[in-house]
Amino acid sequence: MTVIKINALTVPAEMGEEVARRFAARAGSVDGHDGFEGFELLQPTDERTTWLVVTRWRDEASFDAWRSSASFAHGHRGPEGAAQPPMPIQAELWSYTVAVVNS
Repeated sequence: MTVIKINALTVPAEMGEEVARRFAARAGSVDGHDGFEGFELLQPTDERTTWLVVTRWRDEASFDAWRSSASFAHGHRGPEGAAQPPMPIQAELWSYTVAVVNS
């Protein structure tokens, strides 16, 4: 069963462009991982400061395997493998399954 993982990021307004830039720089880095089904970065369109990183996985085991993989570690590093300076954001991981599909 597909699981959806949402990383809810509380991002200061002045850091929004940097968040988008960092995710764009590593776009596709998870695409080939077994069990990966999709990714979206959702930017708020109102005064909210919560950005949502939404990923879909075949199952919980696929997500767990990715989080412990070298590609996960690599995706969270900067250009040429350098560690990126931490951003002043808070993150909360949410987990869902699909209850109803309207096709």
